[in-house]
Amino acid sequence: MADITRRFGWRHLRSAPTAHIRHHKRGRLAHDGPGLSFWYRSLSAALSEVPVNDRELAMAFHARTSDFQDVTVQATVTYRISDPAEAAARLDFSIDPDTGVWRGAPLEQIATLLTETAQQHTLDVLARTALAEALVDGVASVRDRVAAGLAAEPRLPATGIDVVAVRVVAIRPEAEVERALRTPAREQIQQEADRATYERRAVAVERERAIAENELASQIELARREEQLVEQRGTNTRREAEEHAAADGVRAEAEAARKVRLARAEAEAAREVGAARAESQAAWLRVHGEVGDATLHALAATRLAENLPRIDSLTLSPDVLTGLLSKLGSTGPETRA
Repeated sequence: MADITRRFGWRHLRSAPTAHIRHHKRGRLAHDGPGLSFWYRSLSAALSEVPVNDRELAMAFHARTSDFQDVTVQATVTYRISDPAEAAARLDFSIDPDTGVWRGAPLEQIATLLTETAQQHTLDVLARTALAEALVDGVASVRDRVAAGLAAEPRLPATGIDVVAVRVVAIRPEAEVERALRTPAREQIQQEADRATYERRAVAVERERAIAENELASQIELARREEQLVEQRGTNTRREAEEHAAADGVRAEAEAARKVRLARAEAEAAREVGAARAESQAAWLRVHGEVGDATLHALAATRLAENLPRIDSLTLSPDVLTGLLSKLGSTGPETRA
């Protein structure tokens, strides 16, 4: 909107570079161009402001496919007024000389023209397209058809309007139909998820089985090695017992041989001692046989005296001494004789 100020009964207009101003004074064109700034009198001025920048027009309308399904089309049309003079001549872009506000609604007229034209071509395309195809390829086909239709629309160049771009945002069916269409895909996704879950469980079970088999194999190997250990310990114990038995046998044989040798030596010594004693006894007897009786009596008395117990004191009574003296007296003469 143009900026208008008042000074002493005059008006000053200052417009933006994106707004084309047409100033008629007394029926003649006084100013024409974008971004103008000038003074004027409101009673003699006729002003028009035409925007020349690119403008976005969002539109949404309903259509029906070939299988009688309602869809909502969301699109955006970018347009520009390339000929402000034609647009101002065909549409009411006049502004109030005191406030700068449009007296009509020219942009709404352009929006209606573009929306109805785009809707007409969209309905023509979707009426020959099934719902599934429209949801898959309908965006591109509708966009191309609307762009071609707007480019061929004669009213737009006559109004000085150029269509810059056409974008179709979405084609959506009704909520119930959309949920119904999503159901197979959701079921398939769920089936894939279930299959992945089952496969994951199967893999987990297989891994658990492999782990169990490995543990069982480890236990079997451990038991086998324990059996080998027990057998080896038994073999070692048996070998140790055999070696101990052999050592005991060797010691017993050595001890027996030692005892036999000792017994033989003792027997030999005893035999030699016996022989020596026998020779000594024979010699002793031989010597005693050669001596007289008196010598034998004296030896017997000597042996008797050697074998008698020790006498510390001897008490002789008169009776014993008398008898002994009598015996000595009686035997004395005979002995002397």
